[in-house]
Amino acid sequence: MTIPPAAVSTGKTSRVLIAGPTGFIGQFITGASLASGRPTYVLFRSSSGCPSKSKAIKYFQDRGAIILFGRINDKEFMEKTLKEHQIDVVISAVGGEAILDQLPLVEAINAAGTVKRFLPSEFGHDLDRADPVEPGLTMYTEKRLVRSLIDKYHVPYTYICCNSIASWPYYNNKHPSEVIPPLDQFEIYGDGTVKAYFVAGTDIGKFTMKTVDDIRTLNKSVHFQPSCNFYNMNELATLWERKIGRTLPRVTITEDDLLAAAAENCIPQSVVASFTHDIFIKGCQSNFSLDGPDDVEVCKLYPDESFRTLDECFEDFLVKAKMEDLSVKEDESNKTNPVVESLAITATCA
Repeated sequence: MTIPPAAVSTGKTSRVLIAGPTGFIGQFITGASLASGRPTYVLFRSSSGCPSKSKAIKYFQDRGAIILFGRINDKEFMEKTLKEHQIDVVISAVGGEAILDQLPLVEAINAAGTVKRFLPSEFGHDLDRADPVEPGLTMYTEKRLVRSLIDKYHVPYTYICCNSIASWPYYNNKHPSEVIPPLDQFEIYGDGTVKAYFVAGTDIGKFTMKTVDDIRTLNKSVHFQPSCNFYNMNELATLWERKIGRTLPRVTITEDDLLAAAAENCIPQSVVASFTHDIFIKGCQSNFSLDGPDDVEVCKLYPDESFRTLDECFEDFLVKAKMEDLSVKEDESNKTNPVVESLAITATCA
């Protein structure tokens, strides 16, 4: 039975603080928080830095965000900030290298005594069920330390287990979501039959923000398991072949290949390889059932909300592929056009 919204809401609009707003996940969560109308505080480590940071600050400011500067591993600063701004919900989307910076943040949340919920930087697999080899295991071990401190202080929490990003899963790439699916050949992990769940970044942001005021997700792990986006590698390849209108050869990446790539300890590629092994060889997203009292599934929580399908996401990749192909052709044309080359040289020297 679906519980009516009035029965699941905390009855107030939470004041949200987001750490790590410019990362891949953080940008979608920040956007969703601002779109929801919640007072949204966005934490940057400093006001100086690369131009992209200044651009991000202005972007969020223009959309109503309150910009703060400081570090989550500064316990005194964070405790003061949480109290002064009466923050109800803290969402951490910091990167892997900053996972342990969340320990002082948990200390600050506990000391402030005002935060109603904390969402630590997980946004992937359920730590209680995934078991990657090194070096991915180190990241999970650090995340488990954060969970342990949350338990120690009885900090109210929600763990977001959103599984895989809706993209082609490149095992040796830092941000597969930024790379189009292959156009030359498919690399299939194992026999290509192990399934995983794929979720668009916009949906990660949207559903994460739905959980923050929902009493059903308090002290729970929220799993994203949209049936429309439950694919194995062979099915992903077939989907992309339909988009590009041709068949591509398939090359098997064996379990040993993935383990060897992980063992190289080349960061971050080896971390991605270890996660790929856990997903597409060991089946860490699909080899368990959600029957525990601390697990909830987002599609059952919000049955009237739809997910962006992987088919739609691949359509975007198709457009990007065509644009990149056009750009390459233009570059090649310019290189062989002496008039264009002359104009380019003139412009450079002007």
